[in-house]
Amino acid sequence: MLKIYLKLVKNLESTDIKKERWRYPRFFGSTDGKKAYINGEDAKHICTVLRMGTDELIVLCDNDNNDYLCKIASLQKDSVSLDILDERKNEAMPTAEITLFQCLPKSDKMDFIVQKATELGASAIVPIMSKRCVSRPDEKSISKKLQRWEKIAKEASKQCGGGKIPTIGKIEDFKKAAAEYSKIGLGILFYECGGKKLSELPIKNASKIGIFIGSEGGFESEEAEFAENCGITAASLGKRILRCETASVAALSILMNLTGNI
Repeated sequence: MLKIYLKLVKNLESTDIKKERWRYPRFFGSTDGKKAYINGEDAKHICTVLRMGTDELIVLCDNDNNDYLCKIASLQKDSVSLDILDERKNEAMPTAEITLFQCLPKSDKMDFIVQKATELGASAIVPIMSKRCVSRPDEKSISKKLQRWEKIAKEASKQCGGGKIPTIGKIEDFKKAAAEYSKIGLGILFYECGGKKLSELPIKNASKIGIFIGSEGGFESEEAEFAENCGITAASLGKRILRCETASVAALSILMNLTGNI
């Protein structure tokens, strides 16, 4: 049976394995080099929802940019064992590490932002508190929200073929986040009152980029000035005033294009 699957892999190589791999269910799990394992809720999903059986194919990612084409060796209620047929680097991850610092919006808008930022290739998503944030959850609510955002990021990573689940940071104060990131990489604050065009910034060869997006009320002038003093550049997304959830998608899309990842 293994020879049959190895022959299948060889045939995939001769056609277009990049396209064929999208046909198989994708999960995150662990591997020891010869075997791979999926546990917990994903294992239950494979068994009870997808109703997969032994010898069926799965693509497993180790959350470190490595993809494994596997066949199911055995299934239990909360554990699936896989035989590795092929290994290769994940090609869907962007060359630039982009961190989205999103001022906490109202309602469930952050769910949408986390999902779309993950699909577009953000390496980390950090919710931040600025002066105009209306949503100010207590500790218990924050804990639940972080768990939900981590789950959303994981599911979005599986769907889009990402090689790594973006980190969801704990909620930080805007000034603290701005001061710390300015020492790490290229910082860009998208300011509704204007700023430089993205085409004017040294984005093309940047390896680390941090983008700051305001909540519904945007940023106060004092916050924009503080960011500028930290070395973060104010930039514009055009003359239209975008909703916060639209701004994050627009900014990430443009940056992925400018860094050659779209």
